[in-house]
Amino acid sequence: MLNDFDFLLDYRATDTEAEIFWDLPLDADPDCEYLVVNNSADETIKTKKTHASLSGLTPESQIDISVYIVYPDKRADHKNNPVLLGQFSLQTAKTKKKIDITAAPYNAVGDGKTNNTDAIQAALTDCDKDSFIYIPAGTFLTGALNVHSDTEIYLEEEALLQGTENPEDYLPKIWSRFEGHEMECYRSLLNLGELDHDADYNCKNVVIRGKGSIMGGGAALAKAIARTEGERLRDYIASLGDKIKEYEKPETIACRFRGRLINMSNCQNIWIHGLTLGYGPAWNLHFIYSDNIVTDHCTIKSEGIWNGDGWDPDSSTNSTIYACDFYTEDDSVAIKSGKNPEGNVINRPTKHIRVFDCITNFGHGLCIGSEMSGGVEDVRLWDCEMGPTWSGIEIKATKKRGGYVKNILVRDITASHIQMHSVGYNDDGEGSKVPPLLSDCHFERMHLLGRFLDNNAGKNEWHDCPSILLCGFDVPGYEINNVSFKDIEMEAPAEGIDSIHTEYCKDITFENMKTVPRK
Repeated sequence: MLNDFDFLLDYRATDTEAEIFWDLPLDADPDCEYLVVNNSADETIKTKKTHASLSGLTPESQIDISVYIVYPDKRADHKNNPVLLGQFSLQTAKTKKKIDITAAPYNAVGDGKTNNTDAIQAALTDCDKDSFIYIPAGTFLTGALNVHSDTEIYLEEEALLQGTENPEDYLPKIWSRFEGHEMECYRSLLNLGELDHDADYNCKNVVIRGKGSIMGGGAALAKAIARTEGERLRDYIASLGDKIKEYEKPETIACRFRGRLINMSNCQNIWIHGLTLGYGPAWNLHFIYSDNIVTDHCTIKSEGIWNGDGWDPDSSTNSTIYACDFYTEDDSVAIKSGKNPEGNVINRPTKHIRVFDCITNFGHGLCIGSEMSGGVEDVRLWDCEMGPTWSGIEIKATKKRGGYVKNILVRDITASHIQMHSVGYNDDGEGSKVPPLLSDCHFERMHLLGRFLDNNAGKNEWHDCPSILLCGFDVPGYEINNVSFKDIEMEAPAEGIDSIHTEYCKDITFENMKTVPRK
């Protein structure tokens, strides 16, 4: 697995600023440093992170960039420093024309009371590749908005794009995917692209950035949608009888119609940068059948929101999130690829996902699944703080899900615990003929607490648990297999709890495992 590694070195740029990011090299350790050299200006940035920011650049210019790694002197295997990781030519954009949503003919009002949906949508419709939407300071109330290709949105400091709490402001419904099923959902606050699992990308090259905030209608909107849909589906839900037990909760069906904060379907090359985002009625940043979605230097919030995930790749590829802070009620990052049987048939895996330099302040951490019937592969996670979380790092599936999870690489992380296991909830749908395959995962240089934080519904309770839990499927050939742990610190377990618990596993290896006092 570790030898099958395509090194990522990439950037995103505006007219005067750029963000550069790259993979953690396979032989790097936390003592390594990096040099980002602007050869065109003879300037060097030194950093311990695997990303760097450039500012004060000249519009429409080409800048030659080299990135080096510097190994610590104690590394006997590396005497020749620095070592080139890669180089490229960075191209800045041209300066665009400003479309101020408060100016004529749009005249949006940032008083927190006026519904500006029509005004802001008109500005978005008028935006082309040579202009950008400018949202100044103020609270701009709006319903669902559509964003087309080649759009740039900039939110000034203290600018707030605030979603309404009225479900009618998010109609008509659009095709989306929620908890693994393609279905008609209420529109999200920002809607990019149109869902079609057989089609190419239909929304490209969008930038959403700035110093402001985008906030959804939150729990009030979620509950209003659930009430409306619950009444509409009352007879159907009653007809399910005992089969309702296959769903997570009795209200799960009605709640699946909620929109998100930002919904991206069949999108490519979307950059979300520098913003505070949150309080969608369900998940916040959700992208389906999409490619090259980059999110960085954002804060994502969803306290009090059921299913309040932060960043959800869903049958999507080549996407990266870094330098973000999460305050989410549910998963900070949730990686998905559909649900049985639909996800098995569509068969669109999520792959080549990077998550690094992120902090999860509470919530559920990073999860793969449970909707993973289309497969998940090549997920790389490093340099993150996920200590105070419910799930830590979790790979989960139900027995009838089918699909696979493989080639997962996790390094230099603090987490509550690691879980790879079967779960019994969210289990509706016709089952696959075979269980999922969970395999080929490597965990290295981690500190595990052996306890998790339950902050649901405002609680703040710690519970003891194994630092490592591996529980596969009781079908020969579908055990968890080929999983390795190296240089792992586990805090001393609570009385009566094992630090490592395994069932239905094979080819599990442990190297340099340490027990350390609880902090």
